[in-house]
Amino acid sequence: MEARAKARYIRVTPRKARRVVDLIRGMPADQAQATLAFAPQSASDPIGKVLASAIANAGHISHLDASSLVVSGAWVDEGPTRPGFRHRAQGRGYRIHKRTSHITIIVSDRGDSGGAASSRAAGSSAATSRERTR
Repeated sequence: MEARAKARYIRVTPRKARRVVDLIRGMPADQAQATLAFAPQSASDPIGKVLASAIANAGHISHLDASSLVVSGAWVDEGPTRPGFRHRAQGRGYRIHKRTSHITIIVSDRGDSGGAASSRAAGSSAATSRERTR
């Protein structure tokens, strides 16, 4: 059994959020929550909320608690980039990019093989193996 949670349009850059998501992928859910609670990165707060939501979804669907769950899949996709301007000298304005992220976390039973996450990982590894052969 697996449960997922998504947070879209989070105002943190995907590159910084991926660093935090890589910390918790494959961990037991309760240990991942403890790791996120003490992680110094600013992206750990919204990722912790998404993880808590995924755990709550699993508890609602099949009455499981966090001690029996593992983070089987977690990834960060890039959302839309909002333009902004920084004031510069002599009346100029430089454009800056305010990036957003879509965060997805899947939790599953410890015995479950993690179907969606493993197929996503297998697709990415197949793409990289194709690039190596070229």
